[in-house]
Amino acid sequence: MQSLTLAAAGAALLAPTTPPAPAHPPVREEPAARRETGVSAAALLARLRGCDPVSRGRYRSDGGARARIRICGTREAVFWKADMDIDCDGRPTRRCNSRTDPYFSAATAYQQSDGRQLNAERLPYIVVPGAGRGWDPAAQGIGGGSVAALVHRGRVRYAVVGDVGPRDIIGEASYAAARALGIPADPQGGGAASGVTYVVFKGSRVKDIGDRAAASRAGRRLAAELLRGG
Repeated sequence: MQSLTLAAAGAALLAPTTPPAPAHPPVREEPAARRETGVSAAALLARLRGCDPVSRGRYRSDGGARARIRICGTREAVFWKADMDIDCDGRPTRRCNSRTDPYFSAATAYQQSDGRQLNAERLPYIVVPGAGRGWDPAAQGIGGGSVAALVHRGRVRYAVVGDVGPRDIIGEASYAAARALGIPADPQGGGAASGVTYVVFKGSRVKDIGDRAAASRAGRRLAAELLRGG
């Protein structure tokens, strides 16, 4: 009986097991060929040291937070340093929908050239505050499709302005933007508490807001011009 019991236990240990599937399948890292190159994070942050305010007041990072964040400006761009909340709004996808995000909206303020809503899972975009007494993005030539640079922990990634948020809150970007920066992108528990620099280039715009490659090309060029202007 003892030998039979040991044999059965051994068979159980050798039997193949299937691990439970994760609730959210992991997203593969970006291929090396698609990672951004060009202007370094250190050089860009050095150029943006200090702040010449363009906003009349300060902004909140979240609804209950104190207003501490200023929007600063140079001749070529505006920028701010904030947290990053995850925006999953736009076209429903596997990771951005009403089940994964309780605040999900199937519409963004701006759409692709073909009329379709933006894809937050694949398109890096940022959210700018709505026009108000504190600041009007349009006054600096900023709107849907404007080119942006994001800096976080030594990485520089490029994006577009894709959505508009509350007038007094700042610090939000798409699922894809967070992934590109190495920030956890889960809309319910992801994001970064601080340390993200957002740069939006005045008067810039990509022809098709959904063209990620075009935004990257324009962003690298504009970032280099920003450094030369310093």
